[in-house]
Amino acid sequence: MPQTSVRQFTDTTADPKVRGFLHTPETPNEMALVLSHGAGSNAQAPLLIALAETFSAAGFTVLRCDLPFRQTRSFGPPGPADAARDREGLKNALTALANELGAPRLAASARRGDFGLSNPSRPSGSKKIYLGGHSYGGRQSSMLCAELAKQSPEQAANSVTALLLLSYPLHPPRKPEQQRTQHLPDLRTPTLFVHGTRDPFGSIAELEQAIKMIPEKTKLLPVEGAGHDLGFKGKTRNEELLASVLAGVQAIVI
Repeated sequence: MPQTSVRQFTDTTADPKVRGFLHTPETPNEMALVLSHGAGSNAQAPLLIALAETFSAAGFTVLRCDLPFRQTRSFGPPGPADAARDREGLKNALTALANELGAPRLAASARRGDFGLSNPSRPSGSKKIYLGGHSYGGRQSSMLCAELAKQSPEQAANSVTALLLLSYPLHPPRKPEQQRTQHLPDLRTPTLFVHGTRDPFGSIAELEQAIKMIPEKTKLLPVEGAGHDLGFKGKTRNEELLASVLAGVQAIVI
């Protein structure tokens, strides 16, 4: 496996600040990925570490970050008032990672708020940045992209190449009537969903129906027998799934 370096990362130039771990590949491929965690976790989640290692080995520069609510308190879930600030934190993480890629045009655009990233369907640039998250982190990532699309479709296309939503929390367990889908019709970002067949936050059938609301390219990768953690507990790793997620993210924009 290609060598990568991992270091603690902090950017205090914006509020909320960015805090996490940066994976730098030996041979960068001009692609990058921001990863965020679920409501009860942090940037040290086994799933995020495994994905960061897999993507970095493939040439991606990866930032797995603690959302602002987790920076404020070391345990416990986010409250309703945290969501907007967490999305701002994700936006700042995108900017910080764009700056880390080292392209002057990219960095300048990032300061303007569109991160200087091109839609892969357009020939205007080669650098791509992906945004991914597990459960709550994925939900906030998708809401951020939907908000950007409502503000400016062009900005949305130039901000995030594609979304990676791991165990999207479609509804609270045993409460299927509380669907978290209101923003999906506004989403204009290609999206890969990775979801366990035993996830109490939504069945595969329910997720398939919700995905139909998204007017962009989508793909669903079911994980047979997996729950909300997708089978990543402690040192347990599903290498086949990691490879499938990497391939799926790369294919969603073709």
